Parts: sequence; structure tokens; C-alpha cells
Amino acid sequence: MTCQKFCLALLHWEFIYLTTALNLAYPITPWRFKLSCMPPNTTYDLPTGISKNTSNLNEHYEAVVKAKLNLSTTYFSNLSSKTTFYCCFWSKEDKNCSVHADNIDGKDFVSTVNSLVFQQIGANWNIQCWMKEDLKLFICYMESLFKNPFKTYDLKVHLLYVLLEVLEESPLVPQKSSFQIVQCNCSVHDSCECHVPVPTAKLNHTLLLYLKIMSGGINFQSPLMSVQPVNVVKPDPPLDLHMEITDAGHLKISWSSPTLVPFQLQYQVKYSENSSTNMRKADEIVSTTSLLIDSVLPGSSYEVQVRGKRLDGPGIWGDWSTPLIFTTQDVLYFPPKILTSVGSNVSFHCIYKSENEIVSSKKIVWWLNLAEKIPPRQYAVVGDRVSKVTFAQLNATKPRGKFTYDAVYCCNQQECHHRYAELYVIDVNINISCETDGYLTKMTCRWSANAIQSLMGSTLQLRYHRSSLYCSDVPSIHPMSEPKDCHLQRDGFYECIFQPIFLLSGYTMWIKINHSLGSLDSPPTCVVPDSVVKPLPPSSVKAEITVEIGLLKISWEKPVFPENNLKFQIRYGLNGKEVQWKMYEVYEAKSKSASVLVPDLCAVYAVQVRCRRLDGLGYWSNWSSPAYTVVMDIKVPTRGPEFWRIINEDTTKKERNVTLLWKPLMKNDSLCSVRKYVVKHHTSRNGTWSEDVGNHTKFTFLWTEQAHSVTVLAVNSIGASFVNFNLTFSWLMSKVNSVQSLSAYPLNNSCVLLSWTLLPSDYSLMYFVTEWKILNEDSEVKWLRIPPSVKKYYIHDHFIPIEKYQFSLYPVFMEGVGKPKIINSFPQDDIEKHQHDAGLYVIVPIIISSSILLLGTLLISHQRMKKLFWEDVPNPKNCSWAQGLNFQKRTDIL
Repeated sequence: MTCQKFCLALLHWEFIYLTTALNLAYPITPWRFKLSCMPPNTTYDLPTGISKNTSNLNEHYEAVVKAKLNLSTTYFSNLSSKTTFYCCFWSKEDKNCSVHADNIDGKDFVSTVNSLVFQQIGANWNIQCWMKEDLKLFICYMESLFKNPFKTYDLKVHLLYVLLEVLEESPLVPQKSSFQIVQCNCSVHDSCECHVPVPTAKLNHTLLLYLKIMSGGINFQSPLMSVQPVNVVKPDPPLDLHMEITDAGHLKISWSSPTLVPFQLQYQVKYSENSSTNMRKADEIVSTTSLLIDSVLPGSSYEVQVRGKRLDGPGIWGDWSTPLIFTTQDVLYFPPKILTSVGSNVSFHCIYKSENEIVSSKKIVWWLNLAEKIPPRQYAVVGDRVSKVTFAQLNATKPRGKFTYDAVYCCNQQECHHRYAELYVIDVNINISCETDGYLTKMTCRWSANAIQSLMGSTLQLRYHRSSLYCSDVPSIHPMSEPKDCHLQRDGFYECIFQPIFLLSGYTMWIKINHSLGSLDSPPTCVVPDSVVKPLPPSSVKAEITVEIGLLKISWEKPVFPENNLKFQIRYGLNGKEVQWKMYEVYEAKSKSASVLVPDLCAVYAVQVRCRRLDGLGYWSNWSSPAYTVVMDIKVPTRGPEFWRIINEDTTKKERNVTLLWKPLMKNDSLCSVRKYVVKHHTSRNGTWSEDVGNHTKFTFLWTEQAHSVTVLAVNSIGASFVNFNLTFSWLMSKVNSVQSLSAYPLNNSCVLLSWTLLPSDYSLMYFVTEWKILNEDSEVKWLRIPPSVKKYYIHDHFIPIEKYQFSLYPVFMEGVGKPKIINSFPQDDIEKHQHDAGLYVIVPIIISSSILLLGTLLISHQRMKKLFWEDVPNPKNCSWAQGLNFQKRTDIL
């Protein structure tokens, strides 16, 4: 009866009450603890190991209570309406239960409970308190140790707490009014969860707390508890749990910490292996976020869970992660995929399982893309089960459609499994070029990623390390490097800007290629900003054609930066839509001008200048803005115009009107313009005089004397031409006949061949002048000057076939113009003869070509006929009857 009363009394209270002697709060432990309550001064029999006057409970307590739970309730009817209960905390680690009756206010704690309540409420709770990993919320979880099917009363729990900065050796418990209260979230009489917000700055403070419980209309209050939140942090389950086969053939279990905590974590890993030949379970604790499992076999299944806890100091094990199952394939490659660079050496390992048996490594052969058998000299045996193949001096993988890798197959002699290993080989020789701006304030580096665009899922990053002064002889990847943001430009290049810069520092940089299969680095290059300067273009560029000298002169101003000696490059050309540039370089660092010989002094030239360091380092600057020359007179005209005359004779007055004709002087002769023309006359009677004719190209004067010489001068802003043409009109010379014959042959409607013969003459011939015009029409007379040494001349003009022309040939002597030879039309017989000759020129080559073609056809036909008729005729030397006969020797037939 006594034991029955004790058990039912303990089942009534479902709250935690803790207090130690001298008002010391119970320290909350990282593990679960229990709260047990019973009436004091009871005389009923307690379970073995429990004192009558104390609540010293042991592990047999639960079994006893369960055994007595269904006994008679007579004891409750004998209890008074008010009873005082003592409560204590205990756990498996500390089985002594200490009771103290002082409450939070320093008075005896007495609870008045109706006896009917004991019949339906249990008196033991499991409690665990922890700090969430986010370090913002403190949680206490309360769970009833026993489930009573007769519970009918509502349960409400409140937690009261206060945060103290320092807890002294003999503290005074804070007043009740200083405690804050939170309501706990309770399920239907099964469990409650209480949340206390804790500021991050107060994680090391002391948290004092107790519970108030209402059940069946009666209020209960727990003893005081204390804890430092940082000592009971419960990490969340690890994230990203995954398994993979490593390059060495191990199973790697890895995960990541859920959040950043202010201390390092340790992890507990439990896993099981199930294969056709082996079954095992293991439980290991590690301080890293990965674990390697040896002796992995094909066709095995692994199940893994991980949880975490604070490594140094107190803490609580977190919840287990969700189980992860990993199954290895029948053909095991390690590594299953390799990413490498051109020129490197790599190896694959393989374990082959066929019909639940591991194939001997000596029977394994390797294939590439199932099309090329890898030579056995590249194989290696690694134990009885593992085969190895090695590739040396690899070339870049050539994409095959959507496949950007080579498939490496491990086969059991002639049997190949459909699974394969993947080999990615890319060219990482990425050229990084940098240039420093002309103001020496920033350095821009550019590089192209076209070589690795086929590697899907890869990211590129430029990394660099800056040395204090210059570059080392052999650039190398430095372990202490920094990333640099680069942006893709429209031209397909990435561009990175370093600003500010240190001109004499060495910037070692390379491209890091990150991929899920690993990372690769391009060969490093080192750049000194001072050595890659692109100067500003020269300024104040001017261009002009020098007077008298006649050279193209270019001048400029050197840029302020850099201060090094510079060389200059000039390009110039005739101005137009597409300038044909010519180059000229100036190596004198102090030069600010240069002169260039140009063929046309009267044209507009476009000129640009750029510069570069004289020692060859760095880059050429951009071209300067173009400068243009202005056309102006450079010298006096090189010569006067060529001219001819037309004579109109008045027989009644015995006068002749001479009209001089000349063509405008070209720029190359006028240098560069003509302001006017001047006709200079000379006669024996009137002497010499000049007439200004302005810009006209014809001039008429009266010829009255026996001899009249004229000269036409060209005048520009510099002066008159020194070299001029003279023409003498002489009555005597106009009767001198020196041309014996003249013929004209029309070759086509744009060319006429003019030929002539001369008579012996005592006069010195200077040149010929030929005239032509349409006969019987008042058309313009055209003329042409012909050298004295030729006997035929091609006249190019637009000739009308149906018209008749008049051709005249004038011999011009120093003494005057001789008598002309005039023909009025093309002679008909000459035309026919010319046409006949032209026909021969066409027919003869055709005949010759046809003959050659016919001869070649006959030779080819002869060879084919010979082969056709003699193909089946046997060679007599191969016949048995002809053995020993000499077919070259003549035999007489008798």
C-alpha cells in the first residue's frame, strides 16, 4: 500500500523543480535529465536504492512505477486535501536526488493538490535544453516519461527567465519581478517546447529560469535552473551530404556545416556497407567535413548519416542528417572523370565485376571511344583486381557533336560494359596582354577564352600577385594571389582594369579555370606596367609643302608621358576616300619635325603621326588626328604650255591671221596654279614685245613679216616659267617640203595608225605636229605633237566609221614650220589590205592550233588501238616452245 501511494503521487506532477543548498541554481547539463516529485515524510516503502526522506531515484524507478500504475487508488482517499511535495533533478550521470524546500522567494515550497488529481497525472519529465545553431533562440523541451490514458486536464506551461552578466559565488536570487515570462507551446499533454530569445552579445551570460505549470486548474512551480547558452549549442544537421569515388579508389563521404558558428565542430559519422561479399557497420568521429572509406568494391551499397557537436568545450549533439544511400556500379572507375590540360599525363584505374565476380586485372583491356584499342604498353597491373591505363602528352579533346570528352572503356577482354570514364583535355595556353594608358594611371589586361568554350559549366577567373619590384626570370603561380574582376566585351575578349597601379611592380597573372571536375591554371605571365605603356598620340600635328624646296614637311609636339625617349612614325598619302598610306619613321628622340619627298607637290596630303618608346618596349600610340596640306604655289611653272596655230590667210590683203591654241597647264607643271598666260613676240622689224592674255587658252595676232617668232609663258604667284616652247612662222619655210608620203590605217573606231616617209632635208627637224578633223564639216581641229624620230604613230580618238577624215602632218624646224602633207580620207585599197592582213593574223593561229590538236588525237588513238588489238597476244618469251630462242637473231627461211 505504501509503495502504491508513492507511485501514484509521483505520477501527478509533470513539472521541473530544481534548487540546491544555499540557494544555488541547478546547472543545466548538455544531456537529458529528469524531474521527480513526491510527498515528504512518507512511510511507505520506496524502491530499492531510494531514501525515505530524500528523492534518491535509480534506474529501477521507472519499472516499479509502471508495475504499480494499475493498483488500487485507496491511498488517495486517505490523503488530506493539502500535501507538501519535494522535487529533484537526476540523470544517468548523477543518480543522487537532492531535495530542498525553499522556493524562489526564499520560503518553503508547498503545493496544495486535490487528491483526485493524482489518479490522472504522472510525476516524471524528461527535459533537455539547448541553444539553436543560429545563436538566437534558447529552447527547453519537456516530455512526459509515462503516458497516462486518463489525462483529461489542460496543461499550460510558462517559462520565466532572466539573463545575468556575472553570477557571483554566493549570489542573491533575483527578485521575482525581474524575471521575464514566455508561454510554452504544448501538444496534447505529451510534450512542451519553450523558446527564449537570447541576444548574440549575451551568449556568455548566465541564464536563470524556472517553470510554472497549470494542470487541472492547479498551479505548480519548478525549482531554479542556470545555464550559459554558449555551452549548450545544438548544431543543425549537416548539409549537402554526398558520396563519391576518389581518384585513389576510396569512397569519400563529405558534407558542409549548416551555418557559421563561433567555434569548430566535430562530426559523428555512422555508415553501413552491403555487398555480395561483405557487410559491415561503422561509427566514427572526425573533426573535418569528410571521411574516406577504404576497400570499395563494385556493386556495393552504402548508407550514411552525420551529425555535429562542438569540438572544444561543452555542447549538444545535433540531430542526424537524412540517410543517404550510395550504390557503386559493376564497373568501377577511379577517377570516373578527369579534367586536365594539353601536354599532361593522366591515369585511370578500373575494377571490373562480371556475374558477381571480380575480373582479374590481367584480363582487362582498355578502349578509347570504343573505336581505338589502347596499346597494352600503356597498361599496368595494380594488385589482382585493379588495372591501370596511362595517357602521356595529351592533345586537346576534339568535340564530337554534343560530346566534349573522350570516353575511356575498361573491358573484360572482348566484353565491354556500357559505363565509361570521361577524359577532358583542354588547351589552357591563354594569352594575356596588358597595356598601360598614356596618363600612367591604369593598366588594362585582355584575354580570350575561345580555347575553352567547349568545356560546359566552367568558370574563368583572372588571378594575380604583385611583387614589389619588376618580374622574376621565370614567372610562377604564387600561393598568395588575388582575384580580379573581368568583364566580357563584344569582341569576345575579357577585359580587366588595374587602377591604381605601381609602374615598376611585377604583376604575375594567370587564368584559373574552375569546374566541378577540378581546376586548371594557365601558364603564368608577368607584366611590369612601365614596360607596356601605350603613349598618348603626338599633338599639334601640322603638314605643309615647303616653298622653293618642294618637300612635305610634318611637325608635331611630343606627349607629356611617358618621359622615356620616343621614336615616331609618320604615315601620309593623297587625300581621298581610301588613302594609300606610305610610312616614314623618325628615330631621333628629340625631333619634332620631318620632311618627306613627295611626287605631287600640288595635291592635298593627309598626314598622321604616332609614337612609341625608343627601346621597343610598350606599344605604338594611336594615330594622331589627321592634318592636311593646303595647295599653294611652290615654284615658278616648270615650263610653258605646248601650243599650235591655225592660220587664216587673206589673199586680197596679203595678210595672215594666226590663232595660237594651247592646253591648260597641269598642276605638276604649273606648281601649282596658273594666274595668267603671256605671249611673247619677236620680229626683225619690231623687236620683242609681250601680251597678257589672262587665263585664255587661245590668242590671235596678225602675221605681217617674213618671220615671226612667238613664245607662250605660264605665270603663277611665284613668277613666270623659265622653260618654254617657241614657234617660228616663216614664209620661206612654209614652202619647204620634207614629207614624201602619209598614210592612215583605221584599226578600230578608237585608234588610227598614221605612218609616213620623209624626203632628205638640210634643216634640223624639231618635231612633227599632226592635225585631224572630219572632212567637209566645220568641226574642231585636233592636234598632237609627235617626236621627230618616229615614222608611225597611233592616234587615239573617237572615230566615226562612216565619216571621212582629213589628216595633216607638219614638220617643224628651228627655222619655222614646213609644208604639211595632207590626206583627205582613208584610201580604200589600204583599208582592204589592212583588213586582209588582220584576217591572216586571226586565221593562221587557228590553223596551227587545230593541227597540233589533231596530231595529239592521232597519237592517243594509236596507243589505244595498239592496246586493244594486242592485249590478248601472248608474249613468246613466256611460251615453253620458245625457251632458248633468240628473237633478235635473223633466221633464213629455205
